[in-house]
Amino acid sequence: MARIFAYIVHKNGVADDSAAELAAAARKIDPSTSPVAVVTGSGTELDTVCESLRSSYNEVWKIGSDVLAYPNAELVRKALVSVLPAGNIVLVAHEHFGIDLAPGLSIKLNAALVSDVIDAAGTQGQFLNVVRQEFGGQVSAHVKCDLSSGVVVTVRPGAFKPLAGTPVAGAVADHSAKVGTISAGRRYLQTIAAEAGDVDITKHAVLVSVGRGIQEKDNLGIAEELAEALGAAVSCSRPVVDAKWLEKSRQVGSSGKTVKPKVYLACGISGAFQHLAGIKGNPFIIAINKNPKAPIFQVADIGIVDDLLEFLPELTNKVREMRGVSAK
Repeated sequence: MARIFAYIVHKNGVADDSAAELAAAARKIDPSTSPVAVVTGSGTELDTVCESLRSSYNEVWKIGSDVLAYPNAELVRKALVSVLPAGNIVLVAHEHFGIDLAPGLSIKLNAALVSDVIDAAGTQGQFLNVVRQEFGGQVSAHVKCDLSSGVVVTVRPGAFKPLAGTPVAGAVADHSAKVGTISAGRRYLQTIAAEAGDVDITKHAVLVSVGRGIQEKDNLGIAEELAEALGAAVSCSRPVVDAKWLEKSRQVGSSGKTVKPKVYLACGISGAFQHLAGIKGNPFIIAINKNPKAPIFQVADIGIVDDLLEFLPELTNKVREMRGVSAK
């Protein structure tokens, strides 16, 4: 059986939530596996991340270099090729950095590439069986990968729920010396923080998030009423911002804000990976969509197939009733 490696992204000394999801994906592929976490970076932040991963991974491979301080996919790709053995499975989170990293990595490793995987059916002989979505989530494609030369898999955020269990006491192995001198044709200049909006959606425990299914700006009121009843904030997917119905600061996703609520109501949101990439912390997801095949139902804890324009007012009234609050 091929070994399974998970590339872990991190920021400010904290591993991304996808670290636990990749561990879950690895064990779905092979329940008996001991996946290896691979982390690149520099300084004390890298050491902190590696230590934090020891409770989830039996092995943590550390690749440290000053040039890896900022996650440049071109440099990370060269570092990984120097360290990773050929003919194995490499898992990468399917978000903006992983999408930049994975294709070139598969070429350099002479491995197959499968992107945006939402499920795995394990291995069968020399083949890995996974499921990915196509045509905007309308079709689930079952893909069989030949493991003879290895495979790089990008995993959709939220598709694999972190596993509960006894923490392990993994070991950190320093593979930095194997990398040598690496350089890239592009370099990091600066990070420009997004402007703050009237509401900081990253601070709310409950979000009522609306998508294209809200149909028009005048219908936002029903989401705002539900949010008020729940003590929540209204957020949205990109189409709502593109239509100028809500400001950019309310957008959740890879090109918007990253949020970590306890409860996330996805109302009329299809569930594209660009949106799911902005939802962290394994919240309780409630999806309301009149399309029963919407990809959002793949990651939702509760799925409701209904017209949100009819369902949300009924839900608002019920919440107010339970709280003893009269309708305005």
